[in-house]
Amino acid sequence: MAFRRWMEDTVIADGRLPLACLLLGFIIGFVLIRISVRLIRKQVRWWPGNVRAGDVHVHHMVFGVILVLSTGAGLITMYESSVGVISVLAAFFGVGAALVLDEFALIYYLRDVYWEEQGRTSVDAVFVAVAVTGLLLMGFHPLWLLDINDFRSQSNPAERWVIALFSVVNLLLAAIVIAKGKIWTGLFGMFFPPLLFVGALRLSRPGAPWARWRYGERPGTMRRAMRRERRYRRPVIAAKIFVQDLVAGKPDVDHVRRAAEEELARTVIAAPPAPHSTHRNS
Repeated sequence: MAFRRWMEDTVIADGRLPLACLLLGFIIGFVLIRISVRLIRKQVRWWPGNVRAGDVHVHHMVFGVILVLSTGAGLITMYESSVGVISVLAAFFGVGAALVLDEFALIYYLRDVYWEEQGRTSVDAVFVAVAVTGLLLMGFHPLWLLDINDFRSQSNPAERWVIALFSVVNLLLAAIVIAKGKIWTGLFGMFFPPLLFVGALRLSRPGAPWARWRYGERPGTMRRAMRRERRYRRPVIAAKIFVQDLVAGKPDVDHVRRAAEEELARTVIAAPPAPHSTHRNS
């Protein structure tokens, strides 16, 4: 009953039903395609298997792109239709987006790494998409203070300047946090600004651009950043890999430990110092 009341009073009343359908379609599409690829990998006889055009393996990302383009065109051309029609199109758009992001690693690395270590990038992309869409569905949005309608309705120039300044500071802090290698903090900080202040004040991750610019000639700070990264990132990486493996395959505890240590060894490295600018006399 509480969920139904929330849907009626918050989601439907505020016009967020299409967004809810998009999220639902995305989750359903991702779950179904992961079930399909697991069955294909196990070579289950009754499952149809991969789609091929001659000798070419047609990845499900292709069908996702077609679905996203067709439903996106439908959403643009039928934007004045009923909420029901828009919601159906949004749901199929979510399914298409799930098919595309499930093979995000293929797009990123330009090779088929679906079952390899780099294939976890696709799961990361899906987690980000679900998290952001979920926050939007709950009513949060980036730069929440900069509501365009409220901004335009403000008659007091001072209040307009305060809102604009707050938004600019938010963007600058987000840029600093992301430059420090804290992607998730920067992402969620756009919805919860206090996170941006915390992320901007804390040490940078050692391999991030900020560490390269600021810690190259400060070895003590770089060592502190590396120690902190290993201490705090180890349980986070282990939990992330365990969840990714549950989704992508190979859910083994020993594998999680090994993979976590391997990722720490691979990623927790000192960034090279920024190159010194040289001035030549002409």
